[in-house]
Amino acid sequence: MPPPPSTDPVAPDTRPPAGPAPPVGRDPGDDAAGSPGAAASVLGALIVGYIGIYLCRKNLAVAMPLLQDAFHATREEVGRIASVATLAYAAGKLATGPIVDRIGGRLGFLAALALVAALGAVSAFAPGLGLLGLCYALGRFAGAAGWGAMVSVLPTWFGPRRRATAMAVLSLSYVAGGIAALLLGRQIVAWGGGWRAVMGVPALVLAAIVVPCALVVRRGPVVDEPAPGEEAQGTAGQGAAALARRVLGLLVRPRFLVVLGLSLGLTLVRESLNTWNVDFLASLQRGAGSVARAALQSTGFDLAGGISILAMGVAYDRTPPRARGLLVAGTVLLLAGCLVALPLVGRASPAGAAWLLAAVGLLAYGPYSLLAGTLALETGGARHAATAAGLVDFTGYLVGVLAGSALGHLVDRGGYALAFNVLGATAFVAALLALGLGARRAGP
Repeated sequence: MPPPPSTDPVAPDTRPPAGPAPPVGRDPGDDAAGSPGAAASVLGALIVGYIGIYLCRKNLAVAMPLLQDAFHATREEVGRIASVATLAYAAGKLATGPIVDRIGGRLGFLAALALVAALGAVSAFAPGLGLLGLCYALGRFAGAAGWGAMVSVLPTWFGPRRRATAMAVLSLSYVAGGIAALLLGRQIVAWGGGWRAVMGVPALVLAAIVVPCALVVRRGPVVDEPAPGEEAQGTAGQGAAALARRVLGLLVRPRFLVVLGLSLGLTLVRESLNTWNVDFLASLQRGAGSVARAALQSTGFDLAGGISILAMGVAYDRTPPRARGLLVAGTVLLLAGCLVALPLVGRASPAGAAWLLAAVGLLAYGPYSLLAGTLALETGGARHAATAAGLVDFTGYLVGVLAGSALGHLVDRGGYALAFNVLGATAFVAALLALGLGARRAGP
C-alpha cells in the first residue's frame, strides 16, 4: 500500500512550476525583445500579399474600356463580368470565413494568393467575355479568403490598444493594391498591350509574391480576450450547428446590425467607383491614349483613400466611444455631397473631376475600412474575427453586385449624372444609419 501523502508544511513541492500566464490582450512588444520587429515584418508581408491580390482584381477597371472595343460590347454587358464576380466574392466571404477560422489565417492567406494567381493567368487566355467572366469570378471567390485570413492573423500580433491603428495600416493594402493595379495596367496599355496583357501580367507578379509571404507570415503570441457574449457561446464544435450558433450570436447584437447596414451602402459606393472610375474619366476626355491617361488620373481616388484610412484609424482610437457614430456619419454625409457634384464638375472640367474623385476617395475609404476590420473585431472578437469580417463583407457585396451591370445600365440610359445621383442618395442613407454606432455594449 502506498504511503499517505506528506503533511509536512515544509515538504518540498516537486511539481513542475507553472508557466507564465498567456499575455492576454497585450502587445508582443510588451513581452519579448524583438517582437515589435517580428510584428512589423508579418504586417508588411500581409500588406504585400494583399496588394498582389488586388493586382488581379482592380485590373478589370483598366480592361473595361478595352473590352468594350474588343468585343463591341455595351457597358452593361462588360459590367456583367463585375457583377457576377462580386456575387462570387460575396459567396466566398461567407464560405471561406469559417474555413479560415478552422485551418488558420496563415494557411488560408497563402491558399488565397496561390489560387488567385493561377486563375488570373488562365483568364488572359479566355476566348470571350463569358469565359473571362467565369475565370475572373472564380478568382474573386478565392481571393475572398485573403482579408478574413489577415484579420485572423493580425490580433495575434497587436493587442487592443494599438489594434485600430494596425488595422488602418493593414487596410492600406487594398488602397496600395488598387493604385498598383491601375499604374501597372496603365503602363501595359501605354506599351501597346491589350486586355489580355492587362489581365495576365498581374497574375505573374502575384505568383512571385507567394514565396516570400510563405516565409514570413505566421501566427503571433498575443492571446486576445473574448468578445462580449463570446464566453457563453464557447468554442466547442466546428460543424454546421456551431457555425449557425456563431452567426446567430452576431446577428442578435444591435451594433453588429448597424455595421451590416453600413456595409450595404458603403460597399456599393466603393465597388461602383472601383469598377467605373477609369471609364468615367475616359468619357470626359478626347483623343488617343485617353484610357492610359484616365487610369493614371484615377489613382488619386486610392491615394487619397490611403490617407483617409490612416486618419480614420487614428481618429477612431482617440474619439470617445459615444462620439464615434458622429465621426463616421459626418464623413459619409460629406461623401454624399461630393458624389452628387462629381458629374457636374466633370462637365465643366475633366481635371476638376479627377481632383473631386480624389476627394471622394478621401471620404469613402476611411469609414469603409472600419467595417470588416476594427468593427468586426469589436463585435466578433479575435476568436471569430474571420467569420465576423466575412459576414460584414458578404452583406455589403450582396448589394455591391449592382455596381457592375446595374450601374452600367444606368450609365447607358441616363449617363453618369444619374448613376452618381443614385450613389449620393445611398451615401446619405448610410450617414443616417451611422448615427447608430455608439459605445461598445457590455453584452449582446
